[in-house]
Amino acid sequence: MITREIVYFEKAGAQNTDDTIRMAVKRAKELGIKYVVVASTSGETGVKAARAFKGTDVKVVVVGHHVGFSKPGVRELEEPYIKELKELGATIVEQTHALSGVERSITRRLGGASRVESIAEALRTLISVGTKVCVEISIMAADGGHVPVDGKTEVIAIGGTWNGADTACVILPAHANNFFDMQVREIICMPRDKSRA
Repeated sequence: MITREIVYFEKAGAQNTDDTIRMAVKRAKELGIKYVVVASTSGETGVKAARAFKGTDVKVVVVGHHVGFSKPGVRELEEPYIKELKELGATIVEQTHALSGVERSITRRLGGASRVESIAEALRTLISVGTKVCVEISIMAADGGHVPVDGKTEVIAIGGTWNGADTACVILPAHANNFFDMQVREIICMPRDKSRA
């Protein structure tokens, strides 16, 4: 039997970012985890995580929105954060979202919901938005070749609700084409109240 602490934030949101990162650093040390995957739209949360892991042997992978997510041709990662992430040795990933991608385009054009979007919505509503983000960015990091997918190497994924971070999980990653091989092994922290207000 394994006993570990889980922290539940009263509310979802960016106000939990620093605590989430602090707990991720602590759990990485406890478990000897060498890879951390962080969701970051502007790059700000990614920089906070990269700073927190500076001086360790942990590889930080920052996953942003794909170019064109909000508007065609627009990159949401901001240059000052990109520059600092590179200086801190973090890897930056911007690619099609694993739990939407082309499926979202079909939904927008033809209506209905796809199976992939149903998985995303189930994770968002049953567990937390941040957990859905953690699962998705782990797939994206795996598909980009930035974390090992060997059935034994665990990563810590950090995600949030709208912005900042409020969820951290220990994950055994998998590629998108083997999604059901993924395991969310531990929840380090997450919001107890999942409302998005």
